[in-house]
Amino acid sequence: MTTAQGMKPHFRQSAVLIHRWLGLTMAGFLLLAGLTGAILAWNEELDHWLNPELFFTPPAAAGTRPLDPLQLRQTVAAAFPDAVAAMVPLEQQAGRSMIFWLSGLPKSDGTLSEPANNQVFVDPYSGRIQGARKWGDISQGSKNLIPFIYRLHYSLALGDLATTIFGIIALLWTADCFAGAWLTFPAPQRKAGKPVPADVQQTRKSWLQRWAVSWKIRRGGGSYKLVFDWHRAASLWLWAMLLVLAWSSVSFNLPSVYKPVMATLFTTQTEPDEVAPGRASQLPPRLDWEAARSRGRELMTRLAASKGFAILEEDDLFYDSRTGLYGFSSRSSLDVSRRWGSTVVYFDGDTGRDQGAWLPTGRASGDTIHSWLVSLHMAAIGGLPYKVFIMLLGLVVASLSATGVAVWWKKRQGRKKAAHNAMERKAGERGKVQAASRQESAAQP
Repeated sequence: MTTAQGMKPHFRQSAVLIHRWLGLTMAGFLLLAGLTGAILAWNEELDHWLNPELFFTPPAAAGTRPLDPLQLRQTVAAAFPDAVAAMVPLEQQAGRSMIFWLSGLPKSDGTLSEPANNQVFVDPYSGRIQGARKWGDISQGSKNLIPFIYRLHYSLALGDLATTIFGIIALLWTADCFAGAWLTFPAPQRKAGKPVPADVQQTRKSWLQRWAVSWKIRRGGGSYKLVFDWHRAASLWLWAMLLVLAWSSVSFNLPSVYKPVMATLFTTQTEPDEVAPGRASQLPPRLDWEAARSRGRELMTRLAASKGFAILEEDDLFYDSRTGLYGFSSRSSLDVSRRWGSTVVYFDGDTGRDQGAWLPTGRASGDTIHSWLVSLHMAAIGGLPYKVFIMLLGLVVASLSATGVAVWWKKRQGRKKAAHNAMERKAGERGKVQAASRQESAAQP
């Protein structure tokens, strides 16, 4: 019968193999993700610095008030007849352009056309179109450099299939976080059934004392020990954040896995636009944008009063032609992020009937966790200190990938050398036996 004590070495060996091969599979992907992630900690700042003509618009005169966002939407719609401005930004910042996202027009087969540009920058004071770009298309030049790096970060800039592959890598990374953590635990000191001498019992360290070694970097032990200790210790000290990055990446790239798992483990909300029946008519909704904004404000105010949260600022108004629903989002006291509003009310585009809401925290534990995961991953909380931390964390992820490969290569070389030495010993032993046999035969009469 196999004892529990006897199973531990076997389980540890399995964990070694899992960690080794998952690490080698993920190494190139995580090296790229870590390096690009370090850059994207400053995503907005770098994009604004490279493209000030797109993002900044000083008012022509002091005290000039910006135009109504719905009026600006009409300007965008007229300037880009081959696309639809289905989302209107409602937040206005002094000296900053308004950014409109465009989608394609419906085609006969039910799919959407691909607009030449899908991001438009508008002067909020005059309505002038400052510029446009197809987000992430590096062929348009430096104005898309940061968005292109963003695409590299999650999909190698290769489309939906690569996005799914990155999601699978993130899922493997999540599993490897646990396998790697297990390997930092100290191995059993002695197999069951063997007596322990009294002097050894007195000097034997506790489990925690032996585990403490995994958290440290030894000095003076040579380059290999330094690389190995960094790989192990950095992974331990940052384990929780590495798990956050891994699992949140699954939520971005592989929602078909993330959502069922979270729904099984925690309570979650169903977003109204995910279950709404399709809208057969391609006609515009009966509620125009002005009426929709008024209805959205009314529903958000009512929801805030009933749930006891504060509305901090309006974020955006959007319409989904597939479901016929408007969505009105605000940044509220329930939001974790300080960069966008995630508190949303939905209502019918024809009747204005309330179709439900989605709250980022407080209603469902799974969604509260998700809001924190996304905000932590995107460096959308904590201000400048946390951005610096995320930048350094990206560099650590890249270094863990590189040092993991280095450790594997060193051990592989060691195994090959040991196997070669064993073969030479066996060959030498066989030679000795053969020589002795020859001597014995020669001595016989």
